[in-house]
Amino acid sequence: MSTEVTVALRRAAAPDAAAAADVWLRSFTAALPTVVRPHSDDAVRAYIRDVVVPLHETWVAEAGGAIVGLMVLDGELLSQLYLDPRWRGHGIGDRFMSLAKGRRPGGLTLWTFQVNKPAHRFYERHGFSAVEYTDGRDNEEREPDVRYAWQPGAQG
Repeated sequence: MSTEVTVALRRAAAPDAAAAADVWLRSFTAALPTVVRPHSDDAVRAYIRDVVVPLHETWVAEAGGAIVGLMVLDGELLSQLYLDPRWRGHGIGDRFMSLAKGRRPGGLTLWTFQVNKPAHRFYERHGFSAVEYTDGRDNEEREPDVRYAWQPGAQG
């Protein structure tokens, strides 16, 4: 990817849902190859179109007219943060994290799978701390996960 391309963060609108779902699908597949998805691609697309974009604070990263990232805030929960695999390492995740902290200055929580070590490093670099580990019995994937929390005044 060219570093010359400007990446804009903006609130998602209904027409962004399909492209945002495609980013989610590509990112999940690349980052979590051992995690079994409980829903089909079409079900993921419908969920993002019918629930995520219209009902949650959904942000997208756009570069060169294409959606390359997705972030969803649901109260203090950072419920989604996905980047197109080709756009990892370009600072978009850092920008999303700054935006999330600015939008939720009282603190944030999130869940990620225990197998997703790159995500652990990313969140810890941004001042999040692991506060709970589970065996996955409460998530649809039945995959062991970890809850992270960030509090203002913490590093990051």
